[in-house]
Amino acid sequence: MGKLGKKARKFAKKNLQSVLKRKRKIKSTFKKKASKSRHFEDQRDAAENEEENAELSARRNSENGDIEDMSLEAIFSEDESDEDEGDVDVDDSGSDGYLSEDSNCLPIAESEIHLGENGAAGKPSAQNQEILLELENKKKKLSRLKAKDPGFSKFLESHDKGLKSFRNENAATLDEDERSDDGMQSMDEDGPHLYLNKLLTSSAINSWCHLVKEQHNASAFISLLNAYRAACHYGAESTGILGSGSGAPILDCETFCKILMFVLREADDVFREMLGISSNCKRDTILGLKNNSKWKTVRPLIKSYLRSTLFMLNQATDSEILAFSLNRLRTSIVFFAAFPLLIRRLIKIGVHLWATGEETVSFHSFLILQDVASGFSSDCFDLCLIKMYKAFIGHCKFAEPALFKHLQFLRNSFVELCSQDLLRSSNKAKVSINNLSRILQLGLQTKKKEAVKKICSWQYANCIDLWVTYISHCIHDYDLQPLLYIIIQIINGMATLFPGPRYLPLRRKCIEWLNHLSSSSGIFIPVTSLVLDVLEYKVSKEVGKPGKDFNFSSAVKLPKHWLKSRNFREDCVFSAIELLSAHFAQWSYHISFPELATIPLIHLRKFQEKSDVESLRRVVKRFIDVVEQNIEFVKKKRDEVAFSPNDQQSVEAFLQLEKCSGNTPFTQYYRSVMEKAASRSLIMNENKR
Repeated sequence: MGKLGKKARKFAKKNLQSVLKRKRKIKSTFKKKASKSRHFEDQRDAAENEEENAELSARRNSENGDIEDMSLEAIFSEDESDEDEGDVDVDDSGSDGYLSEDSNCLPIAESEIHLGENGAAGKPSAQNQEILLELENKKKKLSRLKAKDPGFSKFLESHDKGLKSFRNENAATLDEDERSDDGMQSMDEDGPHLYLNKLLTSSAINSWCHLVKEQHNASAFISLLNAYRAACHYGAESTGILGSGSGAPILDCETFCKILMFVLREADDVFREMLGISSNCKRDTILGLKNNSKWKTVRPLIKSYLRSTLFMLNQATDSEILAFSLNRLRTSIVFFAAFPLLIRRLIKIGVHLWATGEETVSFHSFLILQDVASGFSSDCFDLCLIKMYKAFIGHCKFAEPALFKHLQFLRNSFVELCSQDLLRSSNKAKVSINNLSRILQLGLQTKKKEAVKKICSWQYANCIDLWVTYISHCIHDYDLQPLLYIIIQIINGMATLFPGPRYLPLRRKCIEWLNHLSSSSGIFIPVTSLVLDVLEYKVSKEVGKPGKDFNFSSAVKLPKHWLKSRNFREDCVFSAIELLSAHFAQWSYHISFPELATIPLIHLRKFQEKSDVESLRRVVKRFIDVVEQNIEFVKKKRDEVAFSPNDQQSVEAFLQLEKCSGNTPFTQYYRSVMEKAASRSLIMNENKR
């Protein structure tokens, strides 16, 4: 007999009666002689056994499944360590976010800097560099003194307040226009403190804009970026239009709009001019500039602009401002390559606006997410995909007619993003579809109320609809056959789990999904049995008054009173005819169509004979007649061919010319059925309003 494994030995040591009896005997005999090492070894074995038992119980619980713990949103893991509150670079610590013209805060010379023809800025001299180092050392010494001696810190603050009041008194005596024109061009030793306490007026902003446009003045551009930062943070750091917590106060709304419009329009061109790069440069170009002296000069300006814009996007509510800002930010998307933390913040804000914004805002947000997913690393693609999936699932828990158009846009845009990298997106789709399968399997096995409620929900249905659209859109570009077969089984299981008449809207969706998958993949998927079951629903003999117009697209389950209304029987018949027409329309030109339509026609004739409603009998009779005409048409063409059924190529080419023309009676009938269905749905939606 072979040697037992480690787990088997531990199980025997813990559970077998003979072993336990022997251990008790040995323990009583040698209790006093037991060594400490033996004691520690037993403790270790006991701890290992407890861990194994915990793992086994956890695995058993996961296999049995707790439906409440199986979430559609939490199936993808993502790194949550990149929260916005922690997205702070090393050079941002202790900073309020404003740029400074003081030489010890910004790598630009204190004197006025003009851009040359190629956009290059002046480089600080060796003497200035020595001064910068000396000032940095003094600032470090002062900070250490403040930490050691709180009294010294209070002494400095009291003297600083006196100096500030003295400066304000001197500044008040200056002419306002003179200050607005020359304040940022000739800074005194106090540098940014004078600017941050100034009132931003329209004349000052016009002056800076003129200097940037005409003279390419870098100092004026820095002043504008600081003003832009104050404008983007307006409301978050201020109590009124004239007040600001840490930045310059803005005089009025006109000045506020001028700052935003100018910086958003011109910032990207100014950055590219300063760096000497083209408008169509790629991510690698930006990454290659990291060791360039120009980049070290311009980097703080770009970062200030990007951070301020992201902050505004996260705070603003006006759709026009959001759409314009997103459109302009998209032109500067390549600069995010140098700031990985800002990329993650951009994705988070972009996904939020994509899911919750109005039509234009949502569209521009998606364009940014699409550029990020395609222009940056594969990790960015995964992050966009996961966050967009979670946002979609989180916003489709409830269905209202007013939100259908937006949900369709979210679904279609998500599928378009997935099509950029089918290998990575198919892996994510497999995880989600397998989770749907586990939930359905648990529901079929247990039939618990929680499981049934989770499956018969808009969130579950929209998740299936999302992946049905994805597979239908991408199946010809990538091998998605395994996902196709799994999703077909899920849809069939869903229709089987809810066979009753109250679940007519859900069953109709299931059949529509199967028809859509069959049409896009070219694979025959049988749906006639599911459709004919709709005609077998038992209708109450006590038929009441006609019910109110009910939109099937806004529900997965019918109310009980609707089953007793006259409309329910009509909805069953119309749904069956529409779904069968869509199924037959796909195969109406196939060589095996006569055999496909035989059994459904038998059931329809029986229904026609039993039905006592003349209007419904006419609808079914019309459908039967058109199908029989198409059967005769296919049989006639089939009798004329000379190839055998084994000739697959000839079978696939059968009636392809007629299919392209689309002039057969059944094709025309199918178009009329779909037009009537669309008009009925439109009337219901209007009545709901």
